[in-house]
Amino acid sequence: MFKHILALSFCIFLASNLDAQKEYKVKISTDLGDMIVKLYNDTPVHRDNFIKNVKNGWYDGTLFHRVMPFFMAQGGDPNSIDASPTQSLGRDSCPKLDAEIRRNHFHKKGALSAARLPDGVNPNKQSSGCQFYVVQGYKYTDAQLDGMESDTYKFPDVNRAYYKVVGGAPHLDMQYTIFGEVIEGLEVIDLIAAMRTGKHVKDRPNTDIKMTCTMYEE
Repeated sequence: MFKHILALSFCIFLASNLDAQKEYKVKISTDLGDMIVKLYNDTPVHRDNFIKNVKNGWYDGTLFHRVMPFFMAQGGDPNSIDASPTQSLGRDSCPKLDAEIRRNHFHKKGALSAARLPDGVNPNKQSSGCQFYVVQGYKYTDAQLDGMESDTYKFPDVNRAYYKVVGGAPHLDMQYTIFGEVIEGLEVIDLIAAMRTGKHVKDRPNTDIKMTCTMYEE
């Protein structure tokens, strides 16, 4: 209980010391290159939690442990540090964050989103407090996008343009919290997604893709 209170106090302290107007960036470094991600200020819980994890070195040595070509690459599991090649990863024991799903954010290529457990055990769509994914996706046609719309959600024209020209994963929109995007090094997600997987564990790259995350100041 004391540790929980201490952690909560630290989060509150951190949040109170972050500038809501500042643009926070993080560098995700891998052997395949670096990605610079911009964090969104309108998802403050996820932004602050990610910054806390980065500053604490939480992600250093973790793997992109789940890679699905033309979809996404997921990482941040603390159990992935020095994991054996046959170890199955991704079981989420991290603290949960309340969802911050915004209509103005969508799963374009390069979107930085929080992983989470499925709706069946997580009806409120709470996010993992550590695991995240970066979208690769692929390009869609208007007809395909039309088929994904519902009475309650239509793709805005700007989103459609991105999905048709740049690509992404539109079927995830309004289902997961997107809290940032890659603004430099977008080709790195293509390289990660091109790695061979499944030698020992489904969707896990045969060669470990380790990351190091640091705050980025220009």
